[in-house]
Amino acid sequence: MTGMQLLKFPFLTEGVLIKRYKRFLADVQLDSGEIVTAHCANTGPMQGILKVGGKVRLRYASSPTRKLKWTWEQAEVEGVNGSSCWVGVNTALPNLLIRLAIESGFLQDEIGPIGLIRKEVKYGINGRSRIDLLLIPSEIAIDKRQIYLEVKNTTWVRDSLALFPDTVTERGQKHLKELIGVLPDSRAVLIPCLSRMDVDGFAPGDSADPLYGKLFRQALKEGVDVIPCCFGFHKDHITWEGKKPVCI
Repeated sequence: MTGMQLLKFPFLTEGVLIKRYKRFLADVQLDSGEIVTAHCANTGPMQGILKVGGKVRLRYASSPTRKLKWTWEQAEVEGVNGSSCWVGVNTALPNLLIRLAIESGFLQDEIGPIGLIRKEVKYGINGRSRIDLLLIPSEIAIDKRQIYLEVKNTTWVRDSLALFPDTVTERGQKHLKELIGVLPDSRAVLIPCLSRMDVDGFAPGDSADPLYGKLFRQALKEGVDVIPCCFGFHKDHITWEGKKPVCI
C-alpha cells in the first residue's frame, strides 16, 4: 500500500529560502523573482532542513482574514541515500495525515477498528492538556478502551533514522508522562509522523534531549504503543509510505 496518495492539494509554489526569523517568519524568493514573507508553523530549530539558499515550497491562500498569504509547507534536502528529498515542515499537517491514515485502515492492525475520532480533547492533570486525537473503538473491537493518541512531527535525521525531538522539549516530556498516566484504564499511543520518505526507522533524539529519551523508554516499558508512520511529500500531494520500526 506504500506510495498511495493520501492527501491532494493545488500545486505548491517553489522558491529559495532567503532567511527564517522571529520563529514564525521566512523570506522566500519565488521562481518568478518575487520576494514574499511566509508563515513558518514550525517554531523549532529545524535541524538539518533549515538551509538558506535551499529550495522550498509554499502554499498561497488569499483569505482576507490572513495576515500572511503564504505558508511554508516543504523544504528540499539531501536525503540519506544522497538523492534529493522533500520534507514536510508545516507542523499543522501531521494530525490530519495521521487521521487520514487511520480512516484509510493503515493502522487497524495496531489500534483495531475505530468508530469515532475526536480531536483536542482535554486530559491529563486537572484537564490542562489536550490530546491530539481521542479514538473511540467501534462496537466490533475486542479492546473497548479509549485510545489517547499523540502525534509528533519528525524531520530530523541521523544516518537513516528519524529522530525526535531535535531540541529540548518540556512539552514533549509532559506528553509522555501524561500518556503513561492514562494507562491501564485507557490505551496510549505515540505516533512519530515521519515527514520524509528517506528513513528506515525511528529513535528518540537523545543527544538533543536526554530526559525525553529516558521518558520515551519508560513509556515503552509501561505500555505506551509507539507507531512511527512515514509519508512522502510532493508538489501537489502527500503519499503513505508505511510504518517504520522503533530503534532503541
